[in-house]
Amino acid sequence: MQPIAQQIASELNVRTEQVEATISLINEGATIPFIARYRKEKTGALDDTQLRKLEQRLNYLNELEDRRATVLKSIAEQDKLTPTLEAKIKACLNKQSLEDLYLPYKPKRRTKGQIAIEAGLEPLASALFENPNLDPEEQAAPYLNSDAGFGDIKSVLDGAKYILIERFSESADLLARLRKELWQKGHVVSKVSNESASDAHKFKDYFEYQEAIHKIPSHRALALFRGRKEGVLSLSLIHQDTDQESRLAVSPCETLIAQQFDIQDQHRAADGWLKEVVRWTWRVKLSLQLETELLSQLRDHAEEVAINVFADNLKDLMLAAPAGPKATIGLDPGLRTGVKLAVVDATGKLLDYATIYPHAPKNQWDASIEQIAKLARKHKAELLSIGNGTASRETEKLCAELCKRYPDLGLSRIVVSEAGASVYSASELAANEFPELDVSIRGAVSIARRLQDPLAELVKIEPKAIGVGQYQHDVSQFKLSKSLDAVIEDCVNAVGVDVNTASSALLSRVSGIAANTANNIVAFRDLHGAFDSRKQLKDVPRLGEKAFEQCAGFLRINNGSNLLDKSAVHPESYALVTNMANAQATQVAQLIGNTSAVQKLQAKDFVSEAYGEHTVNDVLTELAKPGRDPRPEFKFASFQEGVEEISDLKEGMILEGAVTNVTHFGAFVDIGVHQDGLVHISCLADRFVKDPRDVVKTGDIVKVKVLEFDAKRKRIALSMRLKDQAPANTQATNDASSTNNKAEHKHAKKNRSGGQANKAKQTVNNAFAAAFANAKTK
Repeated sequence: MQPIAQQIASELNVRTEQVEATISLINEGATIPFIARYRKEKTGALDDTQLRKLEQRLNYLNELEDRRATVLKSIAEQDKLTPTLEAKIKACLNKQSLEDLYLPYKPKRRTKGQIAIEAGLEPLASALFENPNLDPEEQAAPYLNSDAGFGDIKSVLDGAKYILIERFSESADLLARLRKELWQKGHVVSKVSNESASDAHKFKDYFEYQEAIHKIPSHRALALFRGRKEGVLSLSLIHQDTDQESRLAVSPCETLIAQQFDIQDQHRAADGWLKEVVRWTWRVKLSLQLETELLSQLRDHAEEVAINVFADNLKDLMLAAPAGPKATIGLDPGLRTGVKLAVVDATGKLLDYATIYPHAPKNQWDASIEQIAKLARKHKAELLSIGNGTASRETEKLCAELCKRYPDLGLSRIVVSEAGASVYSASELAANEFPELDVSIRGAVSIARRLQDPLAELVKIEPKAIGVGQYQHDVSQFKLSKSLDAVIEDCVNAVGVDVNTASSALLSRVSGIAANTANNIVAFRDLHGAFDSRKQLKDVPRLGEKAFEQCAGFLRINNGSNLLDKSAVHPESYALVTNMANAQATQVAQLIGNTSAVQKLQAKDFVSEAYGEHTVNDVLTELAKPGRDPRPEFKFASFQEGVEEISDLKEGMILEGAVTNVTHFGAFVDIGVHQDGLVHISCLADRFVKDPRDVVKTGDIVKVKVLEFDAKRKRIALSMRLKDQAPANTQATNDASSTNNKAEHKHAKKNRSGGQANKAKQTVNNAFAAAFANAKTK
């Protein structure tokens, strides 16, 4: 058994001492963002991605060690722990192999095999297995025992059979071999079991479906499992060489079992009986067990991919460019219920709110324009943030006319995703912040703020409600939450937080700050006024030295007495900055942001036992551009006027849109018609694309061409290959595309060669319907 640090180092291709140092820091209570940013000397500059993987593997291996100790103790208590078995158990590198070795010794309910052993039939089973020349019926005669339930030859031989079946099925080597065989050559077969179910049409592509288990992509696997869960589909696992037409055909897995125990049909007396043992071992004992295990493995892999997709999209969304500290009017569109307005100042503080009714049935168009203009003039608003839900385009048209009538207001209008705004508005957090406000007005506040600073506002919303995942409700909610929490933590700390304006929700995501501590910071700030320095944080109740160490570098004080407090330089390195200033014969204040002065400093001149090379270089970088925001420059999509519904689209039309979701089979783009369109992976670029995220990410502004659309089914096929031609017909979109499977397999080859536009178009046509349904089914 390798030491845990050594094993992780090997897996991550880093040095063992890097892993050991990281484990030590984690055990001391350090967070991943803190380790990644301020302990590079100790870890050898492992980045946050490597550290997250390290932490994940550390947790798994620690669990494995705990389970290993339990298994060893259990077997030892049974007096069955041999040196050989102990060595095998200690050599296990995963939980599955450990459980396979433990299987024969695991306490279990009374089985038919155990009953037979208790009746003394084990010598018979062993004799027939070891010497097939023996006649089974003759050998069974002495074991007749009516009192034990074995009153005839058949029952005695069946008892012996059950003993061998359990012996074979508890062989760790056989189980590993069968798993490998079925994973490499197994096919998942899906058939319709209830075509009359309410949502059965969503799974039409899988009514008669078969695919190699190791080739099934995540989104398709999760669709299969959802179909089974809803009672529409039945799933099974077969070997690719199985003759499905004959129930009497020998399974390739039976052959493997026979080979494993050297059972051969040489027409000896017991060969037929042993052949039946092998058959029952597979068909009665192992077939269903391994089907369950491997389908579970498929699901686990699919969940992992789906969770990673969600995490990647969430990261892109959280790190989207902020419009900045500008007074903003948030508009939560609606028709009958009106458009809710909320005005917030540059810091996100609510200044005013109202409700207007520009649309049917009231049609107060001009009055609504005047109302917005009045609010904009009164509060010097610069931005109009429009939610992208119902009546979004109608409301955007209203704002466009407002800007045209009153150009002196200098307003800019931007449509933003309102995903999760309703969840926030009904949350306890929103109720505490705005106890007197209607939930719809709270939603408008959120829409305004998420334009100013997406990160600060989105942290208030349950990540799963933001809607940038695929099959998010079908995966392990614990694993999903853990992954998304890690993403949010990394994003928040990468950007930094203004301690004087941040909400408790945002502060609670800062390294080292728990929810209670975040509330204490806000309460302290409300009582004593804005923080003047980072040192003052130590006066906050329950924010001790360790918490200060972890959080100080990520908290910003923009108008404090110490200019370094608004930078990412950690207080433990302030003395280093002083040394740098002294070397330039200047003051710290004159060094901060003075690029030319900083460039004259040589990192090697300041490296010491206290400050390593990584720390010195990071400090120099920060001094050159203090408080630099890692997020990109703010941009927004301009939706084409007159294109507001799917029915307004035309094939071949080129539009601008915003990427709302990236999956493994393509990207969804909002083009302003209340329904995102799908750019299939084959249509993302004029080259082979292995991963859509190599081309686009959530929040990107892109140009797309409309390939085809189905207004009735609300499906839109788009392409970023603007030279692609629109198809001659839309049959592929209208059909549920039973060839979806084949199309995605063929796609890689066509895309790799560059292909012609028509070929790529046909690929997306064939794959579109099922892929879109897979990603959008909730």
